[in-house]
Amino acid sequence: MNKKKLSERDICSKYITPALINSGWDLHIQIREEFPLTNGRIIVRGQLHTRAKNKRADYALFYKPGIPIAIVEAKDNNHTVSDGMQQGLAYGNMINVPFVFSSNGDGFLFHNSIAKDGKIETEISLEEFPSPEALWKMWCEHREITPVQEAIITEDYYSDGSNKIPRYYQLLAINKTIEAVARGDNRILLVMATGTGKTYTAFQIIWRLWKSKTKKRILFLADRNILVDQTMTNDFKPFGSAMTKISKRQANKSYEIYLSLYQAVTGTEEEQNVYKQFSPEFFDLIVIDECHRGSAADDSNWRRILEYFSDATQIGLTATPKETQEVSNTDYFGKPIYTYSLRQGIDDGFLAPYKVVRIDLDKDVTGWRPDKDMTDKYGNLIDDRIYNQKDFDKSLVLDKRTQLVAKKISDFLKQTNRYDKTIVFCDNIDHAERMRQALVNENSDITSTNNKYVVRITGDNEEGKMELDNFIFPESKFPVIATTSKLMPTGVDAQTCKLIVLDQRIQSMTEFKQIIGRGTRINEDYNKFFFTIMDFKKATELFADPDFDGEPVVIYDPKPGGSPVPPDEIDGGTNTPPDNGGNGNTGGDGGDTSIIKKFYVANVPVSVIAERVQYFDANGKLITESLKDYTKKALEKEFTSLDDFLTKWSDADKKKIIIDELANEGVFFEALAEEIGKDLDPFDIICHVAWDKPPLSRKERAEQVKKRNYFTKYGEQAQKVINALLDKYADEGVEPIEETKILTIQPFTDYGTPIEIIKIFGGKVQYEEAVKELEQAIYSS
Repeated sequence: MNKKKLSERDICSKYITPALINSGWDLHIQIREEFPLTNGRIIVRGQLHTRAKNKRADYALFYKPGIPIAIVEAKDNNHTVSDGMQQGLAYGNMINVPFVFSSNGDGFLFHNSIAKDGKIETEISLEEFPSPEALWKMWCEHREITPVQEAIITEDYYSDGSNKIPRYYQLLAINKTIEAVARGDNRILLVMATGTGKTYTAFQIIWRLWKSKTKKRILFLADRNILVDQTMTNDFKPFGSAMTKISKRQANKSYEIYLSLYQAVTGTEEEQNVYKQFSPEFFDLIVIDECHRGSAADDSNWRRILEYFSDATQIGLTATPKETQEVSNTDYFGKPIYTYSLRQGIDDGFLAPYKVVRIDLDKDVTGWRPDKDMTDKYGNLIDDRIYNQKDFDKSLVLDKRTQLVAKKISDFLKQTNRYDKTIVFCDNIDHAERMRQALVNENSDITSTNNKYVVRITGDNEEGKMELDNFIFPESKFPVIATTSKLMPTGVDAQTCKLIVLDQRIQSMTEFKQIIGRGTRINEDYNKFFFTIMDFKKATELFADPDFDGEPVVIYDPKPGGSPVPPDEIDGGTNTPPDNGGNGNTGGDGGDTSIIKKFYVANVPVSVIAERVQYFDANGKLITESLKDYTKKALEKEFTSLDDFLTKWSDADKKKIIIDELANEGVFFEALAEEIGKDLDPFDIICHVAWDKPPLSRKERAEQVKKRNYFTKYGEQAQKVINALLDKYADEGVEPIEETKILTIQPFTDYGTPIEIIKIFGGKVQYEEAVKELEQAIYSS
């Protein structure tokens, strides 16, 4: 057998896989071929999207399911044995394995990053591939893992029998945590972006520690009731009858897995502190979900629980580590053992990318000052000063501003999809209610028949909170728009949310990341691949912060005797006194402005002075929305010049390869053709967009070929086939005519079977050459 003629897949099946099996690797348990690492970043232009090529290792080798130990990268035999090593090392770094192999079917290049003799890379024969036990022993000796620790580390993952294993970053988070616990670490912090599966990761950690009997009684703490309930019915369901939820009056000690709302086990009175009904030694593992909030403060309820059970191993989960001068959770938990950021999640294609619609309103930018002795709509004398963006909806309300924001939101939905789930973040409860009213009026054609199209979901409104489940449930059509202030920044799994509106002044990076996290989940079943942020209050300027999605930095510096809670988080982060009723005062005669909390102004006009759409890539860099501008930049990266493009296009055996590669880079040929206004071939789109060449339609190109008497060099039957191919090109483009299956449809079936048609040209090679020459004639102009 001539190895040089074998494909890469053939090399794998005939040489590499047998070598692994002969060395003791189990084909069904330890060998994962074409192992997916990423999903491929979602690239968005306009309302269209595509996915970049995903990263996939030819082989991932597992000592046990969920415990990766090596990567094998394969190449066909026209490459050297080492040609796959660089790629293999990149994949090995992603899943943190010490052993990488490259092969072309002749043997292996073995990269051993922990080699004791310093010889990192060596060539070995197919028969010398090391066994699972040999690699695992080397790895354990290098990490100085004891037999007791090994038993904990190698405990099986939970499996539902589907052969599904966690994503690569979840594997890293789980395995690093299990190993840290096995080594005796008792304070562990995991940082994982919203939407990346923190709860599922926590479940696998708890499951393995519980099954290995390393931890026998476990408490999972959250600060939202919906989080506890979702966790019990979804990710934690396999715990079954071993699991219970702690209530205000229940401290049943016969279970092993406990879930609790932290408010349910703490209170202001000593008898309300249910957690003290358990002895300090009762729990040996506590997992704290969303630990960036209450648990970070020294005097919080969460911290009191953690300190009461101080002997337990405590694992904190967060998307946004809390780091201010007054509060730090890394001071408590220590440096994160693993971080998977929003940036990484978007780049890997596990999280939805976003575009930003920035809308600047004239009064926000220039400010507004009342006329002399001007009163608001309730007769209150308005303080004479300049009011600007930080005042609006807190100390001063401009009704026309609220109405304009509602109109811009509604206009956006009307242009995209009026039933896209939308969250509008407002400055306070009063603002959220006024925004609800304005949106109801802007969408009266729907709200007149369904009053749940727009709802206010805030902490003070039971009716609204009851709609929260319906809002986040993908199959529930209503409510569509939710106005809120602080209820939904965190912990709400709104998988199908496609629009996030920021009409709230946000200066906390932690809060900003959490709000952005409401839209980052992907739900392909409901066509949710990206989302839009509509920003009215310049909150997205935080994208420019160098700390955005960077590694957390400890700056813990509490002031003696000072509050542990930063000013921007008091009273839910609004810094606004409680609302003063519907008329803007506390009940006097309206003349004493010293007690006015908020002025309401009805007839001051507000207008849009700037509106622009921006995209942010994985690094937070702005990308223009213009399809042509973006495409030009992508093409300039791919081709150094027009001549370079023409050469590569001409040399390509199939144009489809170039077209597919560019599509993976976010070049949308159909959308560009529509924008240019012609039925264009990708060739003409590229030449026109990148180098300003006048484009020809496919029909114009086909007509040019016919005018040159191109067909005369073929016999009569071959001319008919070539002419039919040219017509197909004019109608459908170049890709269909490159595939021989086109010969199975009309009008080709009139000329014979595919085999008979190919024989007209003298054989398959000659037929393919004729198609290639036809393409050269099409593009010669």
